[in-house]
Amino acid sequence: MTVRTPDPDPDWTPGGDDAPPPNTNPGWLTDVELAEIRQRLPLLYVEAVPVRVDGLGQVVEVGVLLRATPEGKMTRTLVSGRVLYGETLRDALFRHLEKDLGPMAFPQLPPSPVPYSVAEYFPMPGITAFTDDRQHAVSLAYVVPVTGTCDPRQDALELTWMTPEEAATDAVSAEMEGGRGGLLRMALASVGALR
Repeated sequence: MTVRTPDPDPDWTPGGDDAPPPNTNPGWLTDVELAEIRQRLPLLYVEAVPVRVDGLGQVVEVGVLLRATPEGKMTRTLVSGRVLYGETLRDALFRHLEKDLGPMAFPQLPPSPVPYSVAEYFPMPGITAFTDDRQHAVSLAYVVPVTGTCDPRQDALELTWMTPEEAATDAVSAEMEGGRGGLLRMALASVGALR
């Protein structure tokens, strides 16, 4: 199962023959380049668990994305995506939060770039709790409060807000792809919301 689609090249515009122009942004890879690199190197990703907090900073809601796979299966996932060459972790987090939740989500990025967990995804199941059929990837995972209106974009169908207790259930974990249910539980435990 493919977990994510490649990042689109923002510099691409249709030409007379609909062929993409030469890639002028070295941070973006063509589909062919990305497929080749995925076979040779682990890629760096960031993942974010969007949360709403009360006045004391305690997590009261957790946001989980709903997506449809190419096979038509509905799955739940977290905000995630690659870190581009020359991009800071903060910039990558902000870009993916805005891409998945919309420009009015107003994420409150953590003051420290230290993640609550590092997840290592492998294409072969059983090495770690996390799998990605396409690649070996290392993901830095963060809990990020959002204060604005979330309007899912890209390939996300909706953002479901749940209580921490609901998000930690086996039913939600079973709907999450690539072992991300465990990553979600680790996020809740890291902020003291897992009881």
